[in-house]
Amino acid sequence: MYKHILISTDGSELAQKGVDHGLALAKNLGSTVKVITVTEPYPLQSAATRASWTEAQTKHADAALDAARNAAAKLDVKIDVVQTTQHSPAEAIVETAKELSCDLIVMASHGRRGVSRLLLGSQTAEVVHYSTIPVLVVR
Repeated sequence: MYKHILISTDGSELAQKGVDHGLALAKNLGSTVKVITVTEPYPLQSAATRASWTEAQTKHADAALDAARNAAAKLDVKIDVVQTTQHSPAEAIVETAKELSCDLIVMASHGRRGVSRLLLGSQTAEVVHYSTIPVLVVR
């Protein structure tokens, strides 16, 4: 069914639920797995230096991807990881899925609705909106 799955993580506890679900699905289907995390580019108006910003973003990305690697190892699922930097995580996820010829995107969502969703935004909702491939949303 799904041969190449892209799983998104930001390193949060909620995102890890999506990673775990995606990995279990991949194991059951025998799918190839890529795990992606997207970091923020250096903001033009920042008190941090470019070097310290980059170091902090890299550290955060490494921790998120290490958690995915550990979860994959527990299930004996082989994964490759992708770290990219872009202003819009949703855009980066959709673009990466296309570039890698993935046939499913798996990601977690808080499930916010109404005003809270409008105020906070939803990367998951954007991925669902812009993706041309199926998106599995884990809550």
